[in-house]
Amino acid sequence: MLVPVGNLAAALEFYANGLGLSVRFTVPERGIALFGVAAETPGIMAMVDPAAGQGSPPAIRIWLEVPDARAAAAELEGRGVDILTAPFEVATGWSVEVADPWGNVIGLTDYLKRPDLARPAF
Repeated sequence: MLVPVGNLAAALEFYANGLGLSVRFTVPERGIALFGVAAETPGIMAMVDPAAGQGSPPAIRIWLEVPDARAAAAELEGRGVDILTAPFEVATGWSVEVADPWGNVIGLTDYLKRPDLARPAF
């Protein structure tokens, strides 16, 4: 998944420190960072795009599975991540949405009601 960002340092701060994703590699001269999502390959790649967050609506929404969306929301809020939507109930459990500094939306969902459908979380 390629995510357009306006600044590589700010993307590293948000995705690594805010969301807690691992940094697999960075190529600063190309404005690229790859963030790991559990054992998934390749992960989420942030790439600097000067147009990111400049008034156009975000082109993507990324959804990640977590063990408990309500707990994840509380943890992220504690790290200073803005919560777009309070945790809301869905058929499989709970979901919550956050946004990066450029407006790209990251949804977190759990399968607390349907653990039989769950995958390994990040």
